[in-house]
Amino acid sequence: MATKLFDLAELHEGEAMVFGAGETSGFAIRKDGEIYAYRNSCPHLGIPLDWQPNQFLDTEGELIECSTHGALFLIETGECISGPCSGDALKPIAIHCDQTSVYSAD
Repeated sequence: MATKLFDLAELHEGEAMVFGAGETSGFAIRKDGEIYAYRNSCPHLGIPLDWQPNQFLDTEGELIECSTHGALFLIETGECISGPCSGDALKPIAIHCDQTSVYSAD
């Protein structure tokens, strides 16, 4: 059964936001009209990626950046392209959207 994660209106183009809490914590990014969702956990240390609430992106807003060691991940795939987890990837969360909301696809 799909679970509502957040309202689409909460996530603006070029921004990221956290949803859920604890073990189910994830984050979503809206880029070029698409929404990408991942577990909020660095594949290197297993710690949250955000350095402040909803702050996941590098200064250019083009890559996901780990707050602890600066690893960089592609928004579209979650692949680590720089840092100690290079070649590893963030764990994606399957989602689907309707006109107003984003849901888990599980």
